[in-house]
Amino acid sequence: MRFTLSWLKEHLETEASLETISDQLTSLGLVVEKVENKAEELVRFTICEIIETEKHPNADRLKVCRVNTGKEILQIVCGGPNARKGLKTVLARPGDTIPSTKQVIKVGQVRGVESFGMLCSASELLLGEDGGGILEVDPEAPLGESYAKWLGLDENLIEISITPNRGDCLGVYGIARDLAATGIGKLIPLKDEKFKGTFPSSLSLKVDSDACPYFTGRIIRGVKNGPSPLWLRQKLQAIGLRPISALVDITNYFAYDRARPLHVFDADKLKGNLTVRLSHEGETCKALDGKTYTFTDDMTVIADDTGVISLAGIMGGESTGCDENTQTVFLESAFFDPIRTAITGRTLGILSDSRYRFERGVDPNSTLPGLDATTWMILAMCGGEASEVVSAGSPPEFKRPILFNPERVESLGGVHVKPSRVEEILSSLGFDVQKEGPKLSVTLPSWRFDVEHEADLVEEILRVDGYDKVPSVPFGERPEKKPLDSLQERRFVMRDLLSNRGLMEVVSWSFMSRGEAEPFGGVPESLVLLNPISQELNSMRPSLLPNLLKVAIYNQNRGIESLAIFEMGPQYSSPTPEGQHIMLSGLRAGGFHCGNWAEKKRDVDIYDVKGDVFSVFDSANISPQLETKAPSWYHPGRSATLKLGPQVLGYFGEIHPRLFKTFDLKGPVVAFEIFLDRIPLSKRKTTAKQKLTLSPYQAVERDFAFVVDLHISADQVIKSALKADPSLVENVVLFDVFTLKDNKKSLGIRIRLQPKDHTLTEDEIQAFSQKVIDLVTQNTGGVLRQ
Repeated sequence: MRFTLSWLKEHLETEASLETISDQLTSLGLVVEKVENKAEELVRFTICEIIETEKHPNADRLKVCRVNTGKEILQIVCGGPNARKGLKTVLARPGDTIPSTKQVIKVGQVRGVESFGMLCSASELLLGEDGGGILEVDPEAPLGESYAKWLGLDENLIEISITPNRGDCLGVYGIARDLAATGIGKLIPLKDEKFKGTFPSSLSLKVDSDACPYFTGRIIRGVKNGPSPLWLRQKLQAIGLRPISALVDITNYFAYDRARPLHVFDADKLKGNLTVRLSHEGETCKALDGKTYTFTDDMTVIADDTGVISLAGIMGGESTGCDENTQTVFLESAFFDPIRTAITGRTLGILSDSRYRFERGVDPNSTLPGLDATTWMILAMCGGEASEVVSAGSPPEFKRPILFNPERVESLGGVHVKPSRVEEILSSLGFDVQKEGPKLSVTLPSWRFDVEHEADLVEEILRVDGYDKVPSVPFGERPEKKPLDSLQERRFVMRDLLSNRGLMEVVSWSFMSRGEAEPFGGVPESLVLLNPISQELNSMRPSLLPNLLKVAIYNQNRGIESLAIFEMGPQYSSPTPEGQHIMLSGLRAGGFHCGNWAEKKRDVDIYDVKGDVFSVFDSANISPQLETKAPSWYHPGRSATLKLGPQVLGYFGEIHPRLFKTFDLKGPVVAFEIFLDRIPLSKRKTTAKQKLTLSPYQAVERDFAFVVDLHISADQVIKSALKADPSLVENVVLFDVFTLKDNKKSLGIRIRLQPKDHTLTEDEIQAFSQKVIDLVTQNTGGVLRQ
């Protein structure tokens, strides 16, 4: 939201300095983004007049202009299509710096013709968008005068950020009201501008209550739509808006002055009466921006007998737009549903000043006052006479009382504010305050949709009274720390564990584009958002990996090729609670090394990510089985599924090579996915380690080499060996693997036996060895290699 200091003072009587006002705005939550004085940067750019133009001899799109600066005649080559004799515009002389490009103007030749300056467009001076060429200055503007000074830019422009709940501060009057509540000045009341029409309207209205709760308007005939007065053009240009015509400029003025969007239709172009309704699938309308939009069946539109003529609350239609020939207009003032307006704007990709205000909530009770005030200004600037008001529907009733205890300010906010000051603040903000014993009955103003509870009123009082008055106090006795439950504790342990292994935690959106989800199983229609933040985030994510891959791409594009990241969060397979899983997913990309000078850098591989996965399961005292199958986004043969009985606990492996092209990713990349909500909780009551008991008896190691089929995993052999005597076996390791003929392989394992109550005899060792051989043969079909 942008406004000038002088515009603010039209509604706020104050002697406060700019610095004080800026500080107070930020304290109120209307954070000042910047304060600038355009005149300081544009002081050297002056008003000139083109007195003669001729075609450039060597370029079809250039003109050679003779320009009167007020002191001399200069020759300037210009490419603006609107450059013509008699046009007053803005001159940049040699030595001047163009604000948008930082280019220093020099005397030089343009296609063989000497040029002694430059004629400027609005965008080059950072004064808004180009209107089809170079700036067109008022014919009455004085030659040689600084353009910024003449335009009124020699004052301070304030830009503030507005939170979505403060639509009332998208008008200068609303900002002045907030400032006045702090005592920095006095709010200047709006004039009572009721207008009674002189003839009945020739148009009637009809509204669908689902599309528009309240719609009003009136006919104004006999208007002359020329340029708006200089003061209005300067006011709009000062905040970056391009003046168009008196009728359009007036509606823009009220949008910024009172947060009241309006629209004017050329009534002579309307066919029949107006209907505000929901659109039909496939209907189209060419809007004022020159684009044709196609509607779904849930968008609010304004239609006449020919069809849709306006995108209600967003943008008017080209077919009924006003121009210099307009003589009769229909002035519209309405209250459009905020949510439906936001959905329509996002779906169609239109962001207009009108939409920006309606989707944040426009005061429904400003509908008629806004219509009357705009009527007075149109009659004053364009002439004509106005009809009686026609309306359909009724303004929604947002006013509701809240029973408020002033003592809640101290209990919730930590600072004591006198009850009289509480009443003063709320009243100055527009709340109706009535005493009910020790409490207050506070009725909300129609422009404050966001206030619902006592806590909201406390916030209003604190921000106006000053957050700086809230004291900083140390805690007294801290409350006893509540222990984390087992699931919460496990997640913290796993986060720490992966961090210690060199992975960095990231947090990404729970949304993604539907197209990016296709390689990961796709997204059902039930998980596609009806009101997405953007089309790139239009679906709930079926996996965390796509977003992690995008993080990897982002870093690779910035020269960070080696990356190790993880994320803990939900993924979705359906909109039901059963369709949501809490996942722990991560990836490693590029090279891997421990930072030791003696170890060479190498590419990451499946064993790195396998180590990450098993360290997680070790922390949960789980030993999952491996199955050499994984989802299609993993490399077949270089990936695995982790299972506990029939339950799938996760996957890990190399990312499939086809995804490198899909995501424009550089390999190698290995990843893992773990279903945290499927990992059973430990039955142990404590996480403390058991007491270490060392055996005084000698340990024994025995080596075995088994010949098994190629598809038999080493894990199957090791687990079979462990079953021989779990209390006696201390450790089993794989020490040798090689491939034999006939689809066979040899697996060498070393078993360490640790007796606890006596030294093992040779007979006991032989008996144990035979049992290992029998179990391996029984479970895997393997035989001892001779």
